[in-house]
Amino acid sequence: MIRVNPHHAALPARYLFAEVADRVRAFRRRRPEVELISLGIGDVTEPLPPACIRAFHAGVDELAAAASFRGYGPEQGYDFLREAIARHDFQARGVHVDADEVFVSDGSKCDIGNFQELFATDIRVAIPDPVYPVYVDTNLMAGRVSAGKGNHRGGLVDLPCPAANGYAPQLPQEPVDLIYLCSPNNPTGATMTRPQLQQWVEYARAQRALILFDAAYEAFIRDDALPHSIYEIPGARELAVEFRSYSKTAGFTGVRCAYTVVPRDCGAWQDDGTRVSLHGLWNRRQSTKFNGVSYPVQRAAEAIYTPQGRQQVRALADGYLANARIIREGITSLGLRCAGGDNSPYVWIDAGRDSWEFFGLLLEQAGVVCTPGAGFGPGGRGHVRISAFNQRARVELAMQRIAHVLG
Repeated sequence: MIRVNPHHAALPARYLFAEVADRVRAFRRRRPEVELISLGIGDVTEPLPPACIRAFHAGVDELAAAASFRGYGPEQGYDFLREAIARHDFQARGVHVDADEVFVSDGSKCDIGNFQELFATDIRVAIPDPVYPVYVDTNLMAGRVSAGKGNHRGGLVDLPCPAANGYAPQLPQEPVDLIYLCSPNNPTGATMTRPQLQQWVEYARAQRALILFDAAYEAFIRDDALPHSIYEIPGARELAVEFRSYSKTAGFTGVRCAYTVVPRDCGAWQDDGTRVSLHGLWNRRQSTKFNGVSYPVQRAAEAIYTPQGRQQVRALADGYLANARIIREGITSLGLRCAGGDNSPYVWIDAGRDSWEFFGLLLEQAGVVCTPGAGFGPGGRGHVRISAFNQRARVELAMQRIAHVLG
């Protein structure tokens, strides 16, 4: 008889954003007259940059002619995009990343969820609390959970991110093998400093551990003192993999394009004590399970690195950061503590009450959708995340409604 993967039983009953969507749908059925404003899920609202649109069209046109038609592309990504990424995102900042260390994909969520496949199921995994749920859920699906644990993160090592530490993750009190870090953080908006990242690199080296560094929101960093890449820290190439996305950078949430950097220096150990290249393992995995990102999409992504594209993408991020500033200032004026919103499009609010209760209050009385912090881990209880991804006028109206309810 066919049997299901028993490890799925360790998952929460619902995925966070599916639960939010269900509650919003139920509200719409009950209150169809209310015009909801969504500041919940981190989905963009502004159109693609004109430079990307032109390149997208040109790529499609190439597929319409026999002389320029392309079928299957390389699973790792076309050279023109990999070279642009290495040159502009890393080498221009003095960071050593070669083009063949870049793997283009259809999303960071997919890559982060899939990368743990390369490792044994009995490794010790450290995950910040609160943090993006995919880190936790994919490890539970793989069987990294201890029987008898009372919470859905059982078997994983929590890295508390308290307000007193600027919502940055604290070093674990026990040895771990795989470490997830996210900076700027989703959901708290906290961005790790150079000394903090250096501390983690030193810890990983001492433990012979690996860091999976999620930098999907690095384009929103405006403080020049903050690192954009973990590879800005000496020695990180040997023990860190970095994930980046064009979803929020250039509005590609529906277009789907991202990339993962796996340095050739980066490795892990086999049972016999020999060290193997993660670059080779990930290349083998992608060649087996992934058929690459479409040619027009990669041409559109390449256009981000043109002078016009860079200017347009910067303007997009600046617009969302301006929204975040409006949210942060509005929340602060109401006497609530919050973080983020300066180098991140997310504002993390200490609600002073149960996070789902606060979510319901804003939904029912203000017609505004946020995201309950409890869905990001036990450390998110009593908090909510508000996203800056919406049009300026909608954000301003949302803050007026929230002020009316909370004021």
